[in-house]
Amino acid sequence: MTAPGLSIWSHPELLSALAAEDWGAVLRTYRRLSGLSQTKVGERVGLAQPDVSDIERGRRRVTSGEVRQRIVGGLGAPVHVAEPYRAPVAGLVLPGPGPDADLLARITGATEATHKADAATLDRLDRLLAEHRSAEDLIGSRPLVGLMRQQLRAVVDLFGSARGPLAGRVVRLAAEHAQFLAWMAQDQGQTAAALAWYDRSHDWALEAGDADMAATTLSMKAHMAWSGGQGDRAVRLAEAARWSAPDASPGVRGMAAQMAARGHSLNGAGDHAHRLIDEAQGLITRASEHPEDEPAWMYFYGETWFTLQRGMIAMHLRDWPDAIGHLRTGLAKLEAPYRRDRTWYGCCLAHAYAGAREAAEALTVAVPLVPDAATIGRPHSWNELHVTAAALMRRGAKEGRLLADALGQYD
Repeated sequence: MTAPGLSIWSHPELLSALAAEDWGAVLRTYRRLSGLSQTKVGERVGLAQPDVSDIERGRRRVTSGEVRQRIVGGLGAPVHVAEPYRAPVAGLVLPGPGPDADLLARITGATEATHKADAATLDRLDRLLAEHRSAEDLIGSRPLVGLMRQQLRAVVDLFGSARGPLAGRVVRLAAEHAQFLAWMAQDQGQTAAALAWYDRSHDWALEAGDADMAATTLSMKAHMAWSGGQGDRAVRLAEAARWSAPDASPGVRGMAAQMAARGHSLNGAGDHAHRLIDEAQGLITRASEHPEDEPAWMYFYGETWFTLQRGMIAMHLRDWPDAIGHLRTGLAKLEAPYRRDRTWYGCCLAHAYAGAREAAEALTVAVPLVPDAATIGRPHSWNELHVTAAALMRRGAKEGRLLADALGQYD
């Protein structure tokens, strides 16, 4: 047996199985080296124990990129081993350093302008970005990635002809586009691409003197850490967003407080989490009284959103009744067109029911969500349903196997 951690991934037998993409051998070898059971490995990769057994015995093939990513990520493969299995977003990750190697040169004027920058053009680009943000809320990120990348190119092409205040405005608009591309990469589980875009957005925001965007990029990195189960990192990044931009708007400061609350909830620090979510809601309420003073990307916060966030915090704290109550209330108020958000929070509700040992309710909520989780909800909602199925099966509930079978039709 080898001690868990990086030393496992230095074992030639495990590396050989991964190189051959023999996922059954990967699971078997990892379990032998780590001493973990099929159930424990399943918990790490978001698969039910019978699914782990079927993969190990060759009765089930792993064809889904998301499942491959869950295996290498859940088993802690180091970056140089896991990277080939982190599929890039089409049209987003290009060869060379960073998300797009020529954009930095273009934004600093290394290429000649092909379009003329004027206030009217920038106004139209502002409106177009706002429309795309709203569209992404409804249809998800995948259809918009290529379009937004082209739109960012159009923005940076304006820099060479921009003069005076217009030049700063172009850089600020580029930062907003990069932040949106980062969010879309994050939504699709493309961590490396998202971090690269957030870094680019943060740099441009600092150059433009945009405290709101600089703080937002740090808050969104905190969100990524929370998504990856890294409570301490989420708290540190959220606190950095707060102290590094004291002049940010109340709404942006509220976002940072809310991200810190998420991190503390992951760590089981309920008092800190509840105090910060209350502080966040107070700041957002202040922001709603003067929306003209808030940046354009702060449009989505409101009472319903905070109800859902309180449900998420309760879920992390394993306060299942409180989680169920808040998530049900929030979902009832969330408009039907918001399919992605309804799918995500619905999957969390199913998880909360499973945690409360209400297996029938968990299955009733989860099964109708499977088609949307398999499409616009990958990887986050999809993984949450796998976690729910595994939780049900660990408790011996037949509903866990039924949910796993429903998921298997789309894996």
